[in-house]
Order: sequence, then structure tokens, then C-alpha cells
Amino acid sequence: MTVVPHLLDTLPAGSRERLLRLGHEVAFPAGTLIFEEGGRADRFWIIRSGSVSLTVHIPGRRAPTVETLGSGDLLGWSWLFPPYAWHLGAEARGPVRADEFDAATVRVLCGEDLALGYALTHAVAEIIAHRLKATRMRLLDLYGPYGSGPTP
Repeated sequence: MTVVPHLLDTLPAGSRERLLRLGHEVAFPAGTLIFEEGGRADRFWIIRSGSVSLTVHIPGRRAPTVETLGSGDLLGWSWLFPPYAWHLGAEARGPVRADEFDAATVRVLCGEDLALGYALTHAVAEIIAHRLKATRMRLLDLYGPYGSGPTP
């Protein structure tokens, strides 16, 4: 599977520092539902420590984990694109520490600093592409007919 660089590693140094000044540290105990699919996406996080399960709602079934995120990973991308609603759910697998960012404030910063806006949007788009592929593969593993996954 393709390794996606961590969000902060893709930003130019000055832009990265401007973004980081907007964040504040938060903590989630194990088992915390951080957000639910369909809820209002008004913030995002960069995970410092711990891990978070991304889940997808499947009617009539328990929501399966489609990906697990860890240190350095971006948690949440739905804040960047209207209608600003979560496309997945997220739950802390253990204690999690993260930097939290207010989405509206970051979108304003992106409008003021076009280099940051471009770099951030490009990096988030790459993360989305990776997560969509991972979600597809996981759902095929769970629910697809035998042999429907990738060919060796």
C-alpha cells in the first residue's frame, strides 16, 4: 500500500508554523467517539500519540474499522469541503493526544496565504485518495465475494 506523508511534512516551513500556531492540544480517553459519520465537521486534528479507528456506517451491521491512524496522521478532512459533514466515524482506540484546529479559522488562513492553501489542499487530497482506496479494500475484504480484492 502507498505510504502517504504526514500532513505537516508536506507543508513549507513558514506555512507549517503559521498553521501550528492555530492549534491547541487535546486529549481523548480510550473509547471516545471523536466524531460520527454525517456529523458537522468543524475541526480537525493532527495526532501526537495514540491511535484512532476510522469506521464506516453500514446499515444493519456494526460499523467496521476501515483504517487506523497514529502519530503524525491527519484526523478529519471533511472540514475542508462543503457541506462540512464527516464521511467516516472516528473512535480513540486508546488514550490519544492531538493538536486540534478550528476549521473555519484554518480556511480563512488558507484564503490569506495562498501557498499554504494550495499545499494544504493538495496534501489533504492525497490523504483522501489514500483513505478511499484503503476503505474500498477493507470493505472488499469484509463483504466482497472471494477473489474480488486486488489481483496479486
